[in-house]
Amino acid sequence: MVLAHHRRRVIHFNVTAHPTSEWTAQQIAEAFPWDSASRYLLHDRDSLYADVFRQRVRGMAIREVLTAPRSPWQNPFVERLIGSIRRECLDHLIVFNESGLRRTFKSYFDYYHAVRTHLSLEKDAPETRPVQPPELGSVVELPEVGGLHHRYEQRAA
Repeated sequence: MVLAHHRRRVIHFNVTAHPTSEWTAQQIAEAFPWDSASRYLLHDRDSLYADVFRQRVRGMAIREVLTAPRSPWQNPFVERLIGSIRRECLDHLIVFNESGLRRTFKSYFDYYHAVRTHLSLEKDAPETRPVQPPELGSVVELPEVGGLHHRYEQRAA
């Protein structure tokens, strides 16, 4: 998963049962196509970020910033997102296969970007939402992430 820190936006995600350094290198290339890469990439010291990955990152002119060993607090935005995914999504599901998990993540990230509020963004979502005045009508509940979460909008009766 690749997260942009500025607005807490998930840029890219994918799922595999057996991640390797080669697979991870491919994911970073898919996250930043056509010279759109960030200048810095913050990550931990997992073995997934081995030589193949590091060569790919260097080739994309991205500077790696490594967290200290066993120091998850040095990457708090990603750690918080992973905890949110577990608490708000995965703890309530039984995952049968990769494609089902990919579909669930897609639905959750759509909810995360457009609906879920973030205190660090002044209770806004990563994608700014318009304010709905009371004149629009009554409040309607709309299910998100297969009914795990809900959003509320004002709609004309």
